[in-house]
This record gives sequence, C-alpha cells and structure tokens, in this order.
Amino acid sequence: MSTEGDSVIVRISGELDALTVVDLRPTMDRIVQEGHKKVYVDLSSLRLIDSCGVGAVVSLFRRVRAYGGKVEVKGVKDQPLAILKLLKLDRILMGA
Repeated sequence: MSTEGDSVIVRISGELDALTVVDLRPTMDRIVQEGHKKVYVDLSSLRLIDSCGVGAVVSLFRRVRAYGGKVEVKGVKDQPLAILKLLKLDRILMGA
C-alpha cells in the first residue's frame, strides 16, 4: 500500500485466492479505518483471481463506498479480467 496525495494505491500481484486473501485483509482494514476517499487497486501484476479474491475486492469496494469513498480497479488483464467480465463487475470496479 502506498499513498499519493489523498489517494491510496494497493498493488496486488501473483494470485488472489482463498490462500492469499487473508494477507490482504489487514491492508483493507487499515484503508477503511484511515478513511481513505480514493482507493486504487492495481491488478496489473495479478495472474489469477478466484471467488475469494473477487469477494475481497468487492468487500473493499462496498466498505469504502459506505463512507463516501471511491474504489477503482486498474490494470486488469488476462484471467482476472475474464473473471470480472464474466461476473459483470468490470464496469462497476473499473469505472468504465
């Protein structure tokens, strides 16, 4: 997690699945606790996402929106992009 001005950027690489999503939860909790209004999730280095990973991203999206913030997913490609499109989450999460 890094900050640029009033924005926070979360870079996720490798795989985001049932085994790795637990590593993301403390970062998600910190973002919400600190009340960041602009959250960018960079998935340009993510190779694989499963339902648990999608659930984590959607959870962050909902939690941040609940206090008036915005989450935008960037750099999605390959398998993660196919999954988001299949679930029709690409337009919601990617700001299209």
